[in-house]
Amino acid sequence: MEALIPVINKLQDVFNTVGADIIQLPQIAVVGTQVKGDDNVMPLKHLVSSGKSSVLESLVGRDLLPRGTGIVTRRPLILQLVHVDPGDVRKNDDIGREGEEWGKFLHTKNKIYTDFDEIRQEIEDETERISGNNKGISDEPIHLKIFSPHVVNLTLVDLPGITKVPVGDQPKDIEIQIRDLILKHISNPNCIILAVTAANTDMATSEALKVAREVDSDGRRTLAVVTKLDLMDAGTDAMDVLMGRVIPVKLGLIGVVNRSQLDINNKKSVADAIRDEHAFLQKKYPSLANRNGTKYLARTLNRLLMHHIRDCLPELKTRINVLAAQYQSLLGSYGEPVEDQSATLLQLITKFATEYCNTIEGTAKYIETAELCGGARICYIFHETFGRTLECVDPLGGLSTIDILTAIRNATGPRPSLFVPEVSFELLVKKQVKRLEEPSLRCVELVHEEMQRIIQHCSNYSTQELQRFPKLHEAIVEVVTSLLRKRLPITNEMVHNLVAIELAYINTKHPDFADACGVMNNNIEEQRRNRMRELPAAVTRDKAPAAGPQGDADSTGAWRGMLKKGEDGPASGPGSPLKGAVNLLDVPVPVARKLSSREQRDCEVIERLIKSYFLIVRKNIQDSVPKAVMHFLVNHVKDSLQSELVGQLYKSGLLNELLTESEDMAQRRKEAADMLQALQKASQVIAEIRETHLW
Repeated sequence: MEALIPVINKLQDVFNTVGADIIQLPQIAVVGTQVKGDDNVMPLKHLVSSGKSSVLESLVGRDLLPRGTGIVTRRPLILQLVHVDPGDVRKNDDIGREGEEWGKFLHTKNKIYTDFDEIRQEIEDETERISGNNKGISDEPIHLKIFSPHVVNLTLVDLPGITKVPVGDQPKDIEIQIRDLILKHISNPNCIILAVTAANTDMATSEALKVAREVDSDGRRTLAVVTKLDLMDAGTDAMDVLMGRVIPVKLGLIGVVNRSQLDINNKKSVADAIRDEHAFLQKKYPSLANRNGTKYLARTLNRLLMHHIRDCLPELKTRINVLAAQYQSLLGSYGEPVEDQSATLLQLITKFATEYCNTIEGTAKYIETAELCGGARICYIFHETFGRTLECVDPLGGLSTIDILTAIRNATGPRPSLFVPEVSFELLVKKQVKRLEEPSLRCVELVHEEMQRIIQHCSNYSTQELQRFPKLHEAIVEVVTSLLRKRLPITNEMVHNLVAIELAYINTKHPDFADACGVMNNNIEEQRRNRMRELPAAVTRDKAPAAGPQGDADSTGAWRGMLKKGEDGPASGPGSPLKGAVNLLDVPVPVARKLSSREQRDCEVIERLIKSYFLIVRKNIQDSVPKAVMHFLVNHVKDSLQSELVGQLYKSGLLNELLTESEDMAQRRKEAADMLQALQKASQVIAEIRETHLW
């Protein structure tokens, strides 16, 4: 068990070298008040503080912490106490003097301090170096190791004291800054909270216990220390407090007696103070003397920390192994420093081209799960987007019955036609087929956009090495984009020609069209027969009256009637130049009228022919456009991508420029390598603990 604390100290040293706090090591954080209530106006620290520094010095057995008015501890001090055997003597190389107690700072490397006044001065200097001399605070810790035969193995974190009112030129939010700093440390679930409170204050309003309760509501990892037992008002004692009846903490409560300011001024040693403390406890609290005092506090902290480390160790080991694997993977993604530039460039180009093609084929290593991409999206564009768009195109869209009738009349010229002219069918069907060109070109555009997106997909997921070389990445994107841009007009031209081919020759002998015409003719003939059956027998063609004199007279009468009506009509008005003539230009053309049966039949024939032929062409376009896009764009880019990249980029003059790493990549690689090394070393440290040490 005793070996566990040095293990944590070793781990602390390991992670100090990389300056990271990704591992939450077991530790003891010391929390106390600096200024309490309105007492901040009082200048002497021993009157306004909880005695936190005095407790720490009692544990060390030496005066080593800065003292003064206001906030003295302005940076976290990670204090590692290392017990050494009395015979184990270290030589100070700088001074050439031997001593049984010495200290070492992390920031001064291997320099050894045997004079504790120098240690105090170094703490002050290092504090001012980072935090300045304006009583501001910093969360960057100072690491100090104390080697002594008079200490127990212990690791403590001395945090700035809680204050209420800024003094001097301190920031206005100094209270919030200190609280945030304290909470950052004690929020660590592997941290034991040492809450220091003065006995001559109201325990119910203790700031240290209050802030501890915020992160440890049930008090499972809080140990309370009551200081200044000798400064309580006459006639009062701390019996209820020391018995645990006032402060609800699970780890216990220990009372201590600090040195007074007068004792410190008179250079009273810590050893003498501990003897006087023992005498005071025996006299004032004889029944509790053996469970209070500085020595008991040191042993309790040592025991608590050992048991706490034992409980945290399995999880700590797992966490270190997981992080080591993560940093190994991260370091792998950063790649090794480039030695052979030509080989590296060719390898990256080949890998990108392969991943690009694999993404189209659907065999890429990294398959997107959030959305369709690559070849799957191209397939979706062909058969869902493009296919459905074509199916939504109405074969007769934009054509009204009047348009069809007008086309038929225009195709016959000045002569009335006996049959539906074929020219009108060709004219109208070409107009409808032309409407298939726009969605076909849009299909090419969508596939081109997707192939552009594949570049980014490969850069982000497949070839992370490209992120190391931003200029190479830009060059590859430019080459592929240029290749796609070059193939786009060629593919568009081919798709345009596919529609133009359909327009160039209307094949009315197409097997599917001939079958449709045969069926349609049968239907029309059947409808004609049905109409003939419905006509009355009196007006059938066989029994129609012959045109005789009477008929001629009727005809002549009819014409006369029409002319007579014309004479009485508006055309014979006073403004007409020719009385009795009809001015056809003045007669309005009807916009909509009821079609004759002949006109209706002709329109139906044309509509059915257009629809039948349009569906044949649409089927052809729906099949041929994806094939053209695949051949002229997708497959061509796949086949020529690598040769294009090699031809454009694999040049000796471009090697240095293309393989220049991003500015922070070398730094990130070094940080990842250092962290991986620290984690591996930490794993070795934990692995050295024999299983028997855990029990």
